[in-house]
Amino acid sequence: MVRFGHYITESSEHNAEYTPWFIKSQRPDLIDHFHIPLDEYPLRCQRQIAGWERQRAELLGDESGITHSCSSEFGAGIMQAMESDEPFRIAGNVMNTGLITNLPKKACVEVPCLVDRNGVQPCFVGDLPEQCAALNRSNINPQILTVEALLSGRKDLVYQAALLDPHTSAELAIDDTIALCDELFAAHGDWLPRLR
Repeated sequence: MVRFGHYITESSEHNAEYTPWFIKSQRPDLIDHFHIPLDEYPLRCQRQIAGWERQRAELLGDESGITHSCSSEFGAGIMQAMESDEPFRIAGNVMNTGLITNLPKKACVEVPCLVDRNGVQPCFVGDLPEQCAALNRSNINPQILTVEALLSGRKDLVYQAALLDPHTSAELAIDDTIALCDELFAAHGDWLPRLR
């Protein structure tokens, strides 16, 4: 934030995934220095699962006490706005149809959106500050290549995407990156389309 001049909205550990500066195998001191809670997401998942198990037991044990309320999630608000035509504003992930003018059109971007009976209508943003666009493009490029790999079935595009990933390229040599991809193909190949 200090060096780029803009507030980052993602949480510390989530933002650290997208940059090559904060999580380095040879610099474990950075984790403490920047207070990056690497175990936060798995711990949150464990708490959610435990909460769901408690909720299931409560619901099965006493159906008369079932209540509901609207959460802060967008799903119910989107459906209500589309049915009632009462406008609802969200931050939505949509294809970049010229909404952020200095990011690729093949990118999915998060922009302000208005929802009403016409559906989700993304709002024009224009150019991001160039340093912010550059930071986004360094992550968008591997994402586009990954999608192209899945659509075309080309394994070489997966390798290229991994080689261009800012964090991976900051940590691994070319051969190590290819080996990591091959290990992931072997471990998760049944979940992926056939790549050649």
